[in-house]
Amino acid sequence: MIPLSVLDLSPITEGGTAAQSLANTLDLARNADRLGYRRYWVAEHHNSPGIASAATSVVIAHIAAGTSTIRVGAGGIMLPNHAPLVIAEQFGTLAALHPGRIDLGLGRAPGTDMETARALRRNLNAGVDSFPQDVVELIGYFHAAEPSQRIRAVPGEGEDVPVWILGSSTYGAQLAARLGLPYAFASHFAPAEMEHAIHIYRSRFQPSARLEKPYVMLGLNVIAAPTDAEAELLFSTQQQALVSILTGRPWRLPPPVTGYRSQIEPTASAMLDQSLSCSIVGSPAIVRSGLDAFIRRTNADELMVTSQIFDHSARLRSFEILADAHRELSKAG
Repeated sequence: MIPLSVLDLSPITEGGTAAQSLANTLDLARNADRLGYRRYWVAEHHNSPGIASAATSVVIAHIAAGTSTIRVGAGGIMLPNHAPLVIAEQFGTLAALHPGRIDLGLGRAPGTDMETARALRRNLNAGVDSFPQDVVELIGYFHAAEPSQRIRAVPGEGEDVPVWILGSSTYGAQLAARLGLPYAFASHFAPAEMEHAIHIYRSRFQPSARLEKPYVMLGLNVIAAPTDAEAELLFSTQQQALVSILTGRPWRLPPPVTGYRSQIEPTASAMLDQSLSCSIVGSPAIVRSGLDAFIRRTNADELMVTSQIFDHSARLRSFEILADAHRELSKAG
């Protein structure tokens, strides 16, 4: 069976605080470490009332220090918000503190609205158009420094931190293929281009010193509970949160609502069907069969699972059920 990993948005719940969210993130990471998940990634978002991972490198340091074997990384760092040298130094430091355990996923979206992007960058002259050059520059800082090299990442040089390209369209697939890097597709919220992007990446992949053959990781929503009915109820939290984002009213992660889908407009319901089509929601048997079907359909090399669940104990249980389902599939061959 292919590996499973975790994408945690460090959700701040209604009535909760960022401190509670970050404590829950560390607790979930420790459980994921114990359960055998391969990676634990957090993402850069800004001006988002319901997400506590804006200072992504700081959160990664917190998680890595509190776990033992699981790889910890960014899914991802929004590179247009930063100078490549700064990110090289941050992740070089993380790699020096936690050797062999740090991943760096790079995206070209701002991770926020354009007004906030201006506040982050002060100007937008170096934006998405320079993303490929910035990625190459960043990777260069992780190489062993040349004797005549005037600008060096210290820490960073010689660390060879694994770099991933993230994407929700075919752009990232093309860039990852051209640079010979692993590719992570955001099918957990933008599945429309998934199959096309995978095909482009695999068919155009050029081997590099970092990667000999294509490696695809796909995002997947999994909400697991003892019964289908409970899982569907828990899923209403993620549905509400997504509708809020899509309608320009993002807020903290809401509690579940019974019969939520019957209470919303048909257009909002259609948006959910499209955006959350890569989701497995149900009892252990449903999770096991859904996981097997998704892997067979996509031939993914790895899955990164996210579970936007209001109650922290229910979220822990969801990842435990998924880990059990994964082990059962592995035994079945």
